[in-house]
Amino acid sequence: MSCVKLKEVVEKMRLVTLTPQIDISRRNVYQTEVNRPALELTGYFDHFAAGRIQIIGLVEHSYIDQMDDEDKRRVFRQLFSLDVPAVVFTRDLPPDQVILETALEAGMPMFLTSQATSPFMAEMIRWLNVRLAPSISIHGVLVDVYGIGLLLTGDSGVGKSEAALELIKRGHRLVSDDVVEIRKVSEVTLIGTAPEITKHFIELRGIGIIDVKTLFGVSSVRESQSIDLEIHLEEWDKNREYDRMGIEEHYSEYLGNKVVCHRVPVRPGRNVAIICESAAANHRQKLMGYNAAQELYMRVQKNLMRMQKQDDEEET
Repeated sequence: MSCVKLKEVVEKMRLVTLTPQIDISRRNVYQTEVNRPALELTGYFDHFAAGRIQIIGLVEHSYIDQMDDEDKRRVFRQLFSLDVPAVVFTRDLPPDQVILETALEAGMPMFLTSQATSPFMAEMIRWLNVRLAPSISIHGVLVDVYGIGLLLTGDSGVGKSEAALELIKRGHRLVSDDVVEIRKVSEVTLIGTAPEITKHFIELRGIGIIDVKTLFGVSSVRESQSIDLEIHLEEWDKNREYDRMGIEEHYSEYLGNKVVCHRVPVRPGRNVAIICESAAANHRQKLMGYNAAQELYMRVQKNLMRMQKQDDEEET
């Protein structure tokens, strides 16, 4: 099961610890959702989402202020006895001494943030969705071309890195070379990143390793990118028929999500980088509602109908 260390969550969300005596180095978060305890503060714990980080906002804090000390101890002892990763108080509304003492007794880490509750929860859920998403690693290159995440795949030595380098020189941005880590953050979105050890590097056979960020500047790289289009490079096979119209879309599947895939033959004289750039621009145009292949097909059909009509008139 995927998990993220609680310490990473604290650093990412810039939380202030209220219980520095408690060691959080071994605490992990396993769920992407968070929870605002409402009925639980009244003592109702049936169907309680215990595995989630608990968020205490303005409404919960106001209710807690109306509780007497005995009720606070009883409710929070029960809350802390369950499998709760941590408790976060938002809007700079800290817990009182009774709750802090109960947390220390139970070894429950508590944190404080100045952010409003809803934006804080939205950002935490978004970040946890990325960090805890199902993931795989594949052999390929990921480049941001006109805002389209272009995944280059194919056999070793077919020219993926060289095409990526040419795209970078044309102003596009590298995400990862050789190995792409893919995370499924939703039913429609895949996010690609580079392994930490190879981030910003490209391997060119005959040259060696180059640092893209150092050579071309920080604007030539990015940390992550959604995967929107795949270009599968393969050696030219004269006996094979390749798609020349592009009316029908073909797909690859990663972690259950489909990605539009074009198989592009490679041979001397073909500028693969420009082909990839054009494919990305065409894909973006399709997303905006215009399909060039469909437009050509409609023109041909209209022309055939006009010619047929003329033939019918001549016969009559």
